[in-house]
Amino acid sequence: MNGRRSVYLNVAKSADASTWEVVQSLKKAIPRLQAQLPEDVTLSYEFDQSTYVMNAVKSLVTEGIIGAILTGLMVVLFLGDLRGALIVILTIPVSIISGVLFLSLFGQTINIMTLSGLALAIGILVDESTVTIENIHQHFDMGKPKALAIWDACKEIAFPKLLILFCILAVFAPAFTMKGIPGSLFLPLALAIGFSMITSYFLSQTFVPVMANWIMKAHKKGHVPANENDTWDQKKVLVERADFNNDGKISRFEKFRNGFMKMINALMPVRMPVVIAYLVIISGLALWLLSGIGRDVLPRTNGGQFQLRMRAEEGTRMERTEQKTLRAIQTIEEVVGKENVSITSSYVGQHPALFSVSPIYLFMAGPHEAVIQVSLNKEKHFELEELKEQLRAALKEKVPDMTLSFEPIELTDKILSQGSPTPVEVRISGRNKKLNEEYANKIIDKLKGISYMRDVQLQQSTKYPSINIEVDRTRLAQLGVDMTDVSRSLIASTSSSRLTEKNVWVDEKANLSYSVQVQIPENKMNNLEEIAEIPLMKNASRPVLGDVATITEGTTYGENDNLGAMPLISVTANLYDTDLGTASKDVQAAIASLGELPRGLSMEPIGLSNTLMETLSSLQSGLLVAIVVIFLMLAANFQSFRVSFVVLTTVPAVILGSLVLLRITGSTLNLQSYMGIIMSVGVSISNAVLLITNAEHLRKHNGDALASAKEAAALRLRPILMTSLAMVVGMIPMAIGHGEGGDQVSPWAAR
Repeated sequence: MNGRRSVYLNVAKSADASTWEVVQSLKKAIPRLQAQLPEDVTLSYEFDQSTYVMNAVKSLVTEGIIGAILTGLMVVLFLGDLRGALIVILTIPVSIISGVLFLSLFGQTINIMTLSGLALAIGILVDESTVTIENIHQHFDMGKPKALAIWDACKEIAFPKLLILFCILAVFAPAFTMKGIPGSLFLPLALAIGFSMITSYFLSQTFVPVMANWIMKAHKKGHVPANENDTWDQKKVLVERADFNNDGKISRFEKFRNGFMKMINALMPVRMPVVIAYLVIISGLALWLLSGIGRDVLPRTNGGQFQLRMRAEEGTRMERTEQKTLRAIQTIEEVVGKENVSITSSYVGQHPALFSVSPIYLFMAGPHEAVIQVSLNKEKHFELEELKEQLRAALKEKVPDMTLSFEPIELTDKILSQGSPTPVEVRISGRNKKLNEEYANKIIDKLKGISYMRDVQLQQSTKYPSINIEVDRTRLAQLGVDMTDVSRSLIASTSSSRLTEKNVWVDEKANLSYSVQVQIPENKMNNLEEIAEIPLMKNASRPVLGDVATITEGTTYGENDNLGAMPLISVTANLYDTDLGTASKDVQAAIASLGELPRGLSMEPIGLSNTLMETLSSLQSGLLVAIVVIFLMLAANFQSFRVSFVVLTTVPAVILGSLVLLRITGSTLNLQSYMGIIMSVGVSISNAVLLITNAEHLRKHNGDALASAKEAAALRLRPILMTSLAMVVGMIPMAIGHGEGGDQVSPWAAR
């Protein structure tokens, strides 16, 4: 720890435990544990990854509050109504708190996924209340008394908003059928949004009208049609007059609406070519961008920590590996700046036999390996990818006889990688180990020829130094010795008797048990001649091992990995400034370029590549299922496939806009951005439903489909703009990603 030999205890929480509670309980226990240790032993709390989680939670809460305030400002901008904005803002915390309550009832916890869902829901939550407030203002503009205007407004949009709620819930319904990693991550997000949306709907129909009747002010009585009971005739008057609210002046929005209606009137005569051109061009552009955009499982993050695995020459003693590791740490401090290094933690050599550590936290193949974890100070911002490039160059110069490979340090990344230490891992399996090694070297040469591949190497040790002892059994029989005597002598001389002859001594005073083992000191056994002098018989100096065996130096496999009974070997590589999707295609092409593999040999990418395929395939299927479900639900409501299709024509534009933003911001298509696209599809469909439902009511009232479409566009332009912009500004804090965890959640909001 920080270049000093220390005892490091790794503490991990169970799956159902709270990170916050575990950390707090551990910190409280440290003084009690310290009191039980000798005075010269210091117990400290290091490498706290929970800090990242808790700071991410705080950042998301802050982003949610800022988003709620910005959303309220949009209501003020469009309606000039501070009281209405206050009502909209008040519905947000109530919906969020209700969502948290239901999450608790369903066994979910407060984590980055659920908090991101709640923060993401803020933009959607305001839709319900904003549409209600805007419709109340429309009825105020008709000159109705306040109570009647509120009643008619809420009654008019009760069913359309319910239909919108079902559409948004349908978008997230596939989360319940998703399997694997996408399902585990998407389900908490979907539940958080779903519970909050349901609460928001009921609040918009209960809390909002009550508060509106209490604090909102009705407009001055304007011109009302002769048939005052016919709301649709009253709305037709609103549409036909340039001064929408009849206040004697034309506002900027009313000028915009009038210009928008002129454009609609101009497009109506050529509506069929316009629609066809829209669908063809927008869909074509979306498919073109989709084919060329990068793909990752998760967005790249800059957590201020990294893990580095270094390998010395195979067979290097642990003491020498330790010296090289200390030089590597010194080099890291020189590159980064010693003042910018918060802490370094290193582990050198293989785990002791009695030291139980789960390989998911730390895996060591031998004394020639070392793992270094580095945490950087938060005051200094580093681009980790560029820093890793600098470290590769510096370490190659200072410790040239060591190979290095950067590995994921976050537990979540390790789990997503499914045990793979790097984003790219190719597994070669077959019964012939030599053939496996031959083709592993071939694929290494191919991967090294790809410009963005880094740290390409063989993961397993294949040339570990060994001593081959060939026993002459005839000579053994002549001397009256058997193989049992040879093996017992070798075990005591080269390792110990602990694993072959268990001997336990119990200290009755301390009530502790100790394993007793016999072993010749290492300094007495350091060359072939001394091994040859190992006696084989008890209480006899002859015969010795050299009398019955030939001893030579050789190499062997330092690590044997099997898939079932099938030997395997792995080639690993890191990426630099390239997405995993592109790398996966190039790796597949490299494997294909080797031609037909020998019979019994298989070669395939594993780890994060498989997770990527599973994740994106599951999300794509979920999006398609959601669109089909929404289409059938709308068809059942409108009793028309054509009307349902009209609603879904917004989907290509949403996908195109999302992909364009991904390109502009340099993001990739990943789990978070895909979820953002799915959410955007739901919101766009909800806006379309709001417009189409209004048009259908008008068509049934006046029997003129074309006039109804124009009138609905004029009436619903303001609420659609308000809800869309409110959602955009509500997501700006999350899209900026200024806090910890912001790198991971910003793609949701950016969509």
